[in-house]
Amino acid sequence: MSEAEDEEEVGVVVDPPKGPPPRETWDKKVEFLLAVIGFAVDLGNVWRFPYICYQNGGGAFLIPYWLMLVFGGLPLFYMELALGQFHRCGCLTIWKRICPALKGVGYAICLMDVYMGMYYNTVIGWAVYYLFASFRSELPWTNCDNPWNTLNCTPIFHISTNNSVSPAKEFFERHVLEQHRADGLDRIGPIKWSLALCVLAVFLLVYFSLWKGVRSTGKAVWVTALAPYVVLFILLIRGVSLPGAAEGIRYYLTPQWHKLKDSKVWIDAASQIFFSLGPGFGTLLALSSYNKFNNNCYRDAIVTSSINCLTSFLAGFVIFSVLGYMAHVQNKSVDQVGLEGPGLVFIVYPEAIATMTGSVFWSIIFFLMLITLGLDSTFGGLEAMITALCDEYPRVLGRNRELFVAGLLLAIYICALPTTTYGGVYLVNLLNVYGPGLAILFVVFVEAAGVCWVYGVDRFSSDIECMLGYRPGIFWRLCWGYISPVFLLVIFVFSIMGYEEMLAGEYIYPPWSINVGWLLTASSLSCIPAYMIYKFLITPGTFCKRLHIIMKPEELSETTAINTVYGTGTHV
Repeated sequence: MSEAEDEEEVGVVVDPPKGPPPRETWDKKVEFLLAVIGFAVDLGNVWRFPYICYQNGGGAFLIPYWLMLVFGGLPLFYMELALGQFHRCGCLTIWKRICPALKGVGYAICLMDVYMGMYYNTVIGWAVYYLFASFRSELPWTNCDNPWNTLNCTPIFHISTNNSVSPAKEFFERHVLEQHRADGLDRIGPIKWSLALCVLAVFLLVYFSLWKGVRSTGKAVWVTALAPYVVLFILLIRGVSLPGAAEGIRYYLTPQWHKLKDSKVWIDAASQIFFSLGPGFGTLLALSSYNKFNNNCYRDAIVTSSINCLTSFLAGFVIFSVLGYMAHVQNKSVDQVGLEGPGLVFIVYPEAIATMTGSVFWSIIFFLMLITLGLDSTFGGLEAMITALCDEYPRVLGRNRELFVAGLLLAIYICALPTTTYGGVYLVNLLNVYGPGLAILFVVFVEAAGVCWVYGVDRFSSDIECMLGYRPGIFWRLCWGYISPVFLLVIFVFSIMGYEEMLAGEYIYPPWSINVGWLLTASSLSCIPAYMIYKFLITPGTFCKRLHIIMKPEELSETTAINTVYGTGTHV
């Protein structure tokens, strides 16, 4: 009699071998929607869309913007939600079910998410710094009587000269960043520990929102996704009541039809839609992979993408009402007040807040809004990488998620510390352009090509029919097969051609830093051909047989297939 039979005879229960844990699902459907909206609605909706809109024709810009949404951004957004929900896994494991040769796309996404975590959390850290600085009787960027101010500092209500600098600008550049103490990227100086502590606080918030998976993230998004809308509406009501607000809004919306003849306007619209919706970062795949199998992802795509774009439009009213007020106060035109990017929310808007009654209150809620906007997006980017790696290595990482997330965030924080130095702002800009900025466009093109041209639009449509009970219409199939991939390729080509404009500013980046930037871009892009070659070499058979095998989806095991249908998928 065997040892197993002996144990059975004496009543000893032998535990079955432990497999990977069953996949979680969202506690409530609304938590998923809030997570997707929170990821898509980020700082770019506040500081990038309003600037691009008025630079590219005001109200006329909305025409290419909505066209690019319908034919480019929305189909890609829908595609990723459907892929994640059907295959129920992250951006690594999913390629075994689509095209094994393209698994390098998943590794490229993970690497880009690391780069994004290194600089994006630092920007949120700046907002945390401002938040703490706001808790005093008078905002520190209101006057020029501070140790960091120079002789050129001129209070906002005084007559300015060509050399005048606002106290808000000096507070940001000379107190928060202290960039004057660095010699650009050639000598970035030591770490500014007060800023490093603010960034650490951001990482701690991120950890306690991600450590338990969708159980903790689902609770966090109730605050981080909804709070920005409460603040936006409060700021909108306050903004439109200010003198000069109507002029700012008029400047924002007045159509300049002649600009529609400029190809740059259409490229800017396509880029804004793409980066606003966020396909390709693996986040939509990760978040939707925790949905129930028969969830209506089509309706989710329509609702969440529409909310995202309407939020951008709403943010334009909030920003331009205040810019109009600033133009009125300074007796300037609106275009002389506005700044793009961080300057808009860390210099111009705080300067306007400092002139309002109850400035401390307005400052606190404004920077709370920025922090919550940023946290949602960083949740999404890091969750994409965590989900991908936990799905790929379920026994090693999936079972020890809390320790894995802690180790991962600690490593990213250490890598992010150079961005908290005196010259860290230059590093932030470099990482923004060359980290995910350029590479993500090509990666998503390869992803779309792999799904639509290799896996096939017909097979993908059948997957959606299996979930929803009906096939996507001809419009969606045409977009996936032809329009969306071309949309991505065109944006990528034009972005490569105009990369120098992305770093334009007072600081001229040294040639060696540009070369380092291209190495960052290449480091993620090289994952795609490198894995393709690796997969080809380890696959047995002739040359043609190997190509056929690595391009064909791997068969699912019976257990995985059953679990996928019932929504508790396991990934081996």
